[in-house]
Amino acid sequence: MTFLEHLEELRWRLIKSFAAVFVGAVITFFFVDKIIEILVRPTQLIDHPFSLQVLTVQGMFMVKWGLAFVGGVVLAIPVLTYQLWKFIAPGLYATERRYVYPVIIFTYFSFVVGIVFAYFVIIPFSLNFFSSMGYGDIQNNVSIKYYLSFMTWIMLGTGLIFELPIASYLLAVIGLLTPKFMREYRRHAIVIIMILSAIITPPDPVSMIVMTIPLMCLYEISIGVTWLASKRKTAIGDASQ
Repeated sequence: MTFLEHLEELRWRLIKSFAAVFVGAVITFFFVDKIIEILVRPTQLIDHPFSLQVLTVQGMFMVKWGLAFVGGVVLAIPVLTYQLWKFIAPGLYATERRYVYPVIIFTYFSFVVGIVFAYFVIIPFSLNFFSSMGYGDIQNNVSIKYYLSFMTWIMLGTGLIFELPIASYLLAVIGLLTPKFMREYRRHAIVIIMILSAIITPPDPVSMIVMTIPLMCLYEISIGVTWLASKRKTAIGDASQ
């Protein structure tokens, strides 16, 4: 395809992606009250429970639609992955294109595992740490808007980080990443992982370690994934000659 044809292809992929997010947001909105109940539940299980408040007239309306949009993105991940794969598919071998559905499944599975890990491991540590910073008779009354932003930031951030093996596989397939490169820059990756852990988690060493360990494991898994992808790509290229 020409450059303009590539732009046209990209435009339609983006339109379909936005449509999928919109449909997912509408579906999520019908269950938004249950979602809020699930997200609020951790505040009742910590050592120092705190109260959530709505501070503006339109507060809950904005909160619900914000959660609907986030839910739309989460539900649309299979479609988003498919559109991305179809966009890069012309540059792949025919035998590589058949892996589209396993990639979609593992992408969504990895994202969900990241969200679950954040909800049951990172968030309890975070809420206990911040709620323990009380002072005297000062009550911990938190805006529902800021609380849910905090929750979604941690959960979505962790979900995206858990996509590292999938991203490594895609980059290896198109030839932008090699296992040799990842092994040589392992020390640099560890520093980046620790920085990401410090950003996502609260500023205490326990939460940082809890986040760093699985990220380092994911990085090692990604090296293996890139090795398999590079080896398969080389074998396919030799067979086609």
